[in-house]
Amino acid sequence: MTEIQTALGPIDSSDMGFTLSHEHVAIGFASSTHYPEFNDRDATFERVVRYLSEAKAGGVDTILDVAPHDQARDVRLQADVSQASGVNIVVSSGTWLDVPYLFEYVPIDRIADFYVREITEGIDGTDIRAGILKCASDTGGVTSNQERVLRAAARASMRTNAPIMTHTYAPERVGDQQVAILKDEGIDMSRVCIGHSNDSTDLNYLEGLLKSGVWLGMDRNLKHGQDPDWQVRTQTVKMLIDKGWGNRILMAHDYDVAIGLFTPEARAQRDADNPDAWLFISRHVLPYLKELGATDADIKTLMIDNPRRYIEAAFQVKSISPGLCNGPLIMGSTLDH
Repeated sequence: MTEIQTALGPIDSSDMGFTLSHEHVAIGFASSTHYPEFNDRDATFERVVRYLSEAKAGGVDTILDVAPHDQARDVRLQADVSQASGVNIVVSSGTWLDVPYLFEYVPIDRIADFYVREITEGIDGTDIRAGILKCASDTGGVTSNQERVLRAAARASMRTNAPIMTHTYAPERVGDQQVAILKDEGIDMSRVCIGHSNDSTDLNYLEGLLKSGVWLGMDRNLKHGQDPDWQVRTQTVKMLIDKGWGNRILMAHDYDVAIGLFTPEARAQRDADNPDAWLFISRHVLPYLKELGATDADIKTLMIDNPRRYIEAAFQVKSISPGLCNGPLIMGSTLDH
């Protein structure tokens, strides 16, 4: 098996168990963990432990917490709630949508060095190491700075074997742009999961991504407040299973329980949209999948085997030097090689 880093140190991939592949203990903006106006750590700790403990009692063993430095990652909080709840938490390096302005001028390899240090040495003065890389692009497609992050993450992945998880905007097929950039860097696509893909029901788009070799993150599943709704998203998963893609799908909620960033009204609405928190998939999505004809073996593949294989696949690919990229693909930015 394969060793994977968590907030409490390394575990064997065989011990991941039932895994949610795209979640957040807490979210915010870069450095917001330092400001009490935007971060109530004690209240967040209490809520996270309560909900994670419920998830653990409901069968959840591991979450991939894909909040990097610009999304208010707090590795000490992640370690504390993991210890208190018994849920393994895999910590993320990389960069979300709030790309630092100066990344436009920093050499891409220096950004990759930053990610590599977080994976191989530790984060924020701790020995807690990242086990995954996050990249993000949204409406309008990949910006020039986001392209630099994607390239840096690819290079860091090839140096460390850490897998990549993306945030994307599926209705505009932004995943295709991410795949093109990552391929241009020479990364083996079995290391990559294109996240939030179930924001689309376009099977041509989804199968096109899968045929490129990536994993498909069907990882936004809430009871209310999503279009398409959770039943349609589940039906799309079943269609992909029927087409033979069940062994390339990762499932999650994309949920958090942070206190401080949102107004009380916004926090209450987020909770109302997902009253089951990190158990909505277990309580609703998976039973509905079985109603649609999925088997117990299909469920085990989605929730236990696939996350483990996603992690293991990244470490089984021989690392290679990225060499020269072919140049800018999206925005025409000036790229150093």
